[in-house]
Amino acid sequence: MHRYRIFALVASCSLLLDQLSKIYIDHNFELSQSKRIISNFFHLTYVRNPGAAFGILSDSSIRLPFFITISVLAALGILWFIRRIPSEKHWQHLALGLIFSGALGNLIDRIRLGEVIDFLDVHWYNYHWPAFNVADSAICVGVTILFFCSWHEEKLKKRKTSKV
Repeated sequence: MHRYRIFALVASCSLLLDQLSKIYIDHNFELSQSKRIISNFFHLTYVRNPGAAFGILSDSSIRLPFFITISVLAALGILWFIRRIPSEKHWQHLALGLIFSGALGNLIDRIRLGEVIDFLDVHWYNYHWPAFNVADSAICVGVTILFFCSWHEEKLKKRKTSKV
């Protein structure tokens, strides 16, 4: 279990933060209520998203089984894949912990509510990015870290092959 400590710690903390933040928003905000945090840039705005990013598939009759299946497959795939990552690859363990927690966080919402609670509202005056949540952020940060790890490994491989 020592080998998976970073993965487990990151996944647990991120999932806890995601669920606690959603519970806080759900209990302290009315649907569509918004609270300004930074003028013309960041609000907390309570919305429910039945679809995926940007509301994709929000009107589809297969959306809930589809998203639950995808989330479960993603979580199982990460658990399978993490076993193949050497324990010294700390960044990959961290990244996969973030992605895993994000998948589980949104899966919990879909099972419990049939949709996902979003509340982080980033905008520039009237130009809004779709609202998102901690789970979405964890997935994006995790994927970005994996991208940079992969890029760095490829760079190292090219250096080794060019020296030979």
